Amino acid sequence: MRKLIEYIAQSLVNDPSAVQVREVRNDRNALVLELHVAADDYGKVIGRQGRVARAMRALLRAGGTREGRHTALEIL
Repeated sequence: MRKLIEYIAQSLVNDPSAVQVREVRNDRNALVLELHVAADDYGKVIGRQGRVARAMRALLRAGGTREGRHTALEIL
């Protein structure tokens, strides 16, 4: 899941080398992915009215459901 979000984010931004995705696991079988991008690229990752961010979160939820765990995406 981490590589998928990293690939999508790197495809969207102007500075792909600044993209970092970190996995944080909860105690309740949950996975939280933290996405860090350059300051100028936040708008591209979030998208108009949050559409791109919503789409990435939907992909994570679908993959997480398939693996049997809850997943979430935080854009920091």
